[in-house]
Amino acid sequence: MNAIPSHGKVHTPPRRRFLQAAGVAIALPMLESTENCAGHSVESPDTAKRMLLISNNLGVLPTSFFPSESGTNYSLSPYLASLSAYRNQFTVFSGLSHLSCAGGHSTENCFLTGAKHPTSSGFRNTISLDQYAALHLGPATRYRNLNLGVNIDKANRSLSWTQDGTLLPVEDSPARLFRKLFVKGSPRQVRRQLHHLARRGSILDTIGASARQLQSGLAGADRKRLDQYFSSIRQLEIRLYQAGEWRRRVKPATAREEPDDIGEAARLFAKARQMLEMAVLAFQTDSTRIVTLMIDAFATPAFEIAMGEKTTLGYHALSHHGLRQDYLAQLDKADRRQMDLLKGVLDGCAAAPIGEGTLLDTTMILYGSNMGDANTHDNSNLPILLAGGALRHGSHQMYDAERNTPLCNLYLTMLQHLGVPAERFSHSTGTLDALR
Repeated sequence: MNAIPSHGKVHTPPRRRFLQAAGVAIALPMLESTENCAGHSVESPDTAKRMLLISNNLGVLPTSFFPSESGTNYSLSPYLASLSAYRNQFTVFSGLSHLSCAGGHSTENCFLTGAKHPTSSGFRNTISLDQYAALHLGPATRYRNLNLGVNIDKANRSLSWTQDGTLLPVEDSPARLFRKLFVKGSPRQVRRQLHHLARRGSILDTIGASARQLQSGLAGADRKRLDQYFSSIRQLEIRLYQAGEWRRRVKPATAREEPDDIGEAARLFAKARQMLEMAVLAFQTDSTRIVTLMIDAFATPAFEIAMGEKTTLGYHALSHHGLRQDYLAQLDKADRRQMDLLKGVLDGCAAAPIGEGTLLDTTMILYGSNMGDANTHDNSNLPILLAGGALRHGSHQMYDAERNTPLCNLYLTMLQHLGVPAERFSHSTGTLDALR
């Protein structure tokens, strides 16, 4: 059975469908069966743009990652040499960081948000790049985004954050992800899921009604806050309806068998490869167009760096190498494994035909870290590489190593390339026009 195209015919609710939330009729906008929530026509899978965002929260050894020359005639660094076949399909950046976002490991949850001062009292995160894109592009696919992790401390870490600064949970089981994407429940299970969604909707109605009773006696600031609350309820109502519609639709088929989860944290790179293969498969079947993957090196104990070879220490302890040659040698092997993983993603996307090109042509693949140098907890000059997406690639874009350019300038450029009508993201000050 082939994947259901996003422009396929589905049941369409009336244009002015009303929800009795909080005792007041709230009109829904056109839903994804005719338009997405941004008001644009749903784009064909053949031409739709996609985004894969990958982060290792301990980064890489900077001297082996960054090229020494800038421009298009730069010499590939030792790490980038493994990507030589794709030289003209990626751009490497130096001199980018999140300004006023320092604090060592505390910055890992800010990699896609750019939120300032993560170590300050009362810190609250902001919306992440993937969620900003998903909100504006709407639900053209079964899943707006997939938020994945490897060896991740799920209670405390995620790349994906809501507009209210709330951590979104990570999926760390390839087998569970496979079932989510491709295995349809029995008719009874589907009915139970639809009943559960309807019950959640009625709970929202009750909450909204209770809150509405408070509104008349509130002052300006509190009234504005309550309006934001009602806006959140409305978004949830829309998502619940859309989730119900997708429950009724046939899931795509795949010839691939369900993967077996790898339980050993030591097999870090094998686990990461599984997740990246699932991400490519999700793109191929148009199950989603936005995927994030956090490789939680910080939480990883001693791990395999080659067949039959493990590190002598956990990843975090190893990252504080203090220039010890035996530690550096192990980290170098780990970093090269990271580059091999990235090449595997590029290979998979380049080999997947879609429309008149390949999946690599339609997919931006970002690799990076919140750590410029984990040895010293330096959060400046971050290792950043962007591949694919039919952007203008093939160069090393070197920005000031001392006075870094905001990484959010790259994020804003990516958002605009996706078709999001954004003029600013987080603390961006402009765009990186060399990619256009």
